[in-house]
Amino acid sequence: MSAIVLKRLKEDAELALGASVTDAVITVPAYFDDSRRIATKHAGQIAGLNVLRVLNEPTAAALSYGVENNSGGMCLSTI
Repeated sequence: MSAIVLKRLKEDAELALGASVTDAVITVPAYFDDSRRIATKHAGQIAGLNVLRVLNEPTAAALSYGVENNSGGMCLSTI
């Protein structure tokens, strides 16, 4: 089920960006254990994503705080 959701998010992001989406950092709830994190990574791979990292949501929020512009050819989108 997670792979279906991630595939749809990938498709929606590609439509919104007008470009192919290949790499992703996926966030998970902080209480996810290793087996759930691995399952989420596999779901991303099934959805056609190169999963660069699986981050806890609070960590992702802290990292994205203050990011306002695109300055290196990369796009940070929180979905």
